[in-house]
Amino acid sequence: MKMKGDSDLNREECLICKAPLEYLTQDEVMECAICHKKESSKTRCVAGHYVCNDCHTQGMDSIFGLCLSETSADPVAILRRMMELPFCHMHGPEHHVMVGAALLTAYKNAGGNLELEKALQEMYSRGKAVPGGACGFWGACGAGIATGQFLAIVTQSTPLAQEPWGLSNQMTARALESIGQVGGPRCCKRDSFLAILAAVDFAREQMGVEMERTVPVCSYSGRNNQCIGKRCPFSAAKALETKEFKTVKRAKLVKLSLK
Repeated sequence: MKMKGDSDLNREECLICKAPLEYLTQDEVMECAICHKKESSKTRCVAGHYVCNDCHTQGMDSIFGLCLSETSADPVAILRRMMELPFCHMHGPEHHVMVGAALLTAYKNAGGNLELEKALQEMYSRGKAVPGGACGFWGACGAGIATGQFLAIVTQSTPLAQEPWGLSNQMTARALESIGQVGGPRCCKRDSFLAILAAVDFAREQMGVEMERTVPVCSYSGRNNQCIGKRCPFSAAKALETKEFKTVKRAKLVKLSLK
């Protein structure tokens, strides 16, 4: 079985041929182009290639070593390190696990009460249960769902819990609102960052744990055929404009003060 890193797998769009993906409105039985497993799905490339979630996330268990050796309390920084690992694609269900894992790691390093290794194993299991395309088909982005899973793990929530149950659902709602307000089409990088920033704020307010809050500047737009450009809150072009505006404004103020 050939996996990520082999010459016939590509990082953008279709992992097999790089052709654009298409999303159906109803399930069809498809055969994975890598492992040949047959299952129902709504997603394939325009050339007909389908890659199952298991093959798409092959190698994702490498995040365990990264997270357990991390000392940072900045979940955005941790997530970006995960995004540089060979298993991570531009888009894909791996982000549904990575968001929660980054939050659990940063939460622990910020002083949160947590047995990290067990928490990561649980996040891996729960996050993998959310399929690719959930954002468009379920109306609930997997990165946003991951923040609720993060909080449910931290608070040991169950369907019969009272406050943890409420907090976990509130967390998911806040992340999804942040993601939804920007609008589509989907970008797994943008939506992951939005979800994490919402979770950092929520954990500070509700759990009293202060993780570091870094607003990233995107370095992935060249790999995203559906990039929304300056409409993205993390747009590098937008950040550059803001920086230039501040520089010009500062120069004008200095000039005025010298008069």
